[in-house]
Parts: sequence; C-alpha cells; structure tokens
Amino acid sequence: MQTDEFQLHRLRPFEAAARLESFTRAAEELGLTQTAVSRQIGQLEAELGLRLFERRNRAVFLTEEGRRLAQVVGDALAAIRAEIAAIRGSRDPDAIVLRCQLCEAFYWLMPRLSRFHAQHPEIQLQLVSALAPLTEATSPFDVALQTTGRASGSARLLFTAADTIFPVCAPSLLGDLRTPLDPEGLLERPLLSHRVTPQDWFDWPDWFAAAGLVGRAKPRIVCFDSYPLVLQAAVAGQGIALGWNRTVSGLIDDGKLTPACGFTVERPNEISVFRGTRRSNYAAVDRLIAWLRSELS
Repeated sequence: MQTDEFQLHRLRPFEAAARLESFTRAAEELGLTQTAVSRQIGQLEAELGLRLFERRNRAVFLTEEGRRLAQVVGDALAAIRAEIAAIRGSRDPDAIVLRCQLCEAFYWLMPRLSRFHAQHPEIQLQLVSALAPLTEATSPFDVALQTTGRASGSARLLFTAADTIFPVCAPSLLGDLRTPLDPEGLLERPLLSHRVTPQDWFDWPDWFAAAGLVGRAKPRIVCFDSYPLVLQAAVAGQGIALGWNRTVSGLIDDGKLTPACGFTVERPNEISVFRGTRRSNYAAVDRLIAWLRSELS
C-alpha cells in the first residue's frame, strides 16, 4: 500500500493517544476499547512503515516520527474545529488562550499581565489556569506554560526558562535565628510538599539529594494537593516549603516568606512554554510568545 493511501480514520485514535500519552485514556475519550485504539495505531504504523510509539512498561511514548506526525494531525484537526466554530459564529478571531499552571498564574503571571495589556491593548487574552498537565487539557489553547518534565503530549515546545529552588518559611518560624538553617537542620523541621502521581516536578527528596543528604534521618513531610496550598501553609507558619524564585519572590518582598536555608538549586530548564493546537490570530500569538520570552529571560 502506498504511504499516501493510509486510512484517515486511523488518525483520530492516533491524535488522541499522542495528545494524552495513553492508549487507555484515548480509548475512554473516543468511546472505544483500549484494544481497538491499539489495533488502529498498529495498523497505521504498519501502513506508514515506521514506529509512532515506543511501548515500555505498560506506558507509551511518542517517537520522533510520531511527535512530528502528531503535531501535523493536531494542527489539522484544530483548524477543522476552528473553521466549524467560525461558521457557527462562536469564535472570536482576536482572542488568544494562554494556559498556565495555577501557581504560576496566580503568583507570577497576574502581577505582570498589566504590562502585557499596556504593551498590547489590541489583544484580547483569555487566561486559563490549571493543575493538570497539558495532556489533560479539556479545551484547545494557543500557548501554555508549565513545569518542564510534566506530560505535554504533542504540544510543540517553544523554549525553556531557568529558575532557582530554595526552602522558604514564615519569618516567625525561624524565631531568633540570625542566619538561615543549614540543609541538615531542615531534617528536624516540618516540611510542606505538593505530592502528585507521578511526581513530575522537583520535591524534597530531590532537594536533599542535591544537598548531599541522601540516607540521613527521614524528614517529616506534610502533603497538600496543590502548590498554592503549600505556600499558604508556609505563610501561616505551618512548616517549610520549597520555593521557586519566580513564584515566591513577591511573597518574600512582602515579608510573608523568607529563605529558610542558604542552599539553592539552579534549574536551567525548569519552565517550558508550548504552542498549542488552537489557531487564533497568529500575529497576536507571536506577540504573546515574545512577551513571555522577555519576561522569563
């Protein structure tokens, strides 16, 4: 069979599996069985003569060829959806959608958005905050910002930015201490953490490993289901949290938090900015991307 004669109906299961990075979740979204999705993708791979996914330990990962095809198919389906919405009269061609992790949206982005609106008053920006990774996005977006390493599916990576991680706490928690604690001193204090499954961002075990304290006494960690709750607990004096400089700098400037330890971890690619499959005003999207690049540099 020629490569241009493959069955188009097999692209929909492929696009869903690529976007969600899961055959099972793609099947749930499409109302099919996991076996049916796997079979359709297997047949598509056979017709193309290449592997689109690597199957490892009951998980699937896009190959380089699979990622390239996923971007093209995702763009095509997004263009079809956008045209249907335009025909129905429900699409504002000037509005662009920025998807941002909740904590970065609240603590980093919101204080800066006035600068974007001042520079680009002609652009209508819709901000969507989220706790879930890009693979669980329920609606299309133009640009997205999330922690590097979280599942991104077929979203196209535009650039990454650095950040610095260090422990923070309420000033009252340190009492009369004139200097921050050393890393080992944190083992005796209550530590606050945002735990998820999988743990796809930096957490206390990573920080202690970077500090050379692997195998020492097990710290007491209090877990929360969102990072904003972790920071609010830290502000309330309930323990010590890991702070990302871009996120906590405002709280430190306001005197609500203070560095609890002098040891920091530099992460050169901690934040990732992606291009989504939604197709709005291209010039406006390019201006937003340029602005984010400038603010994150």
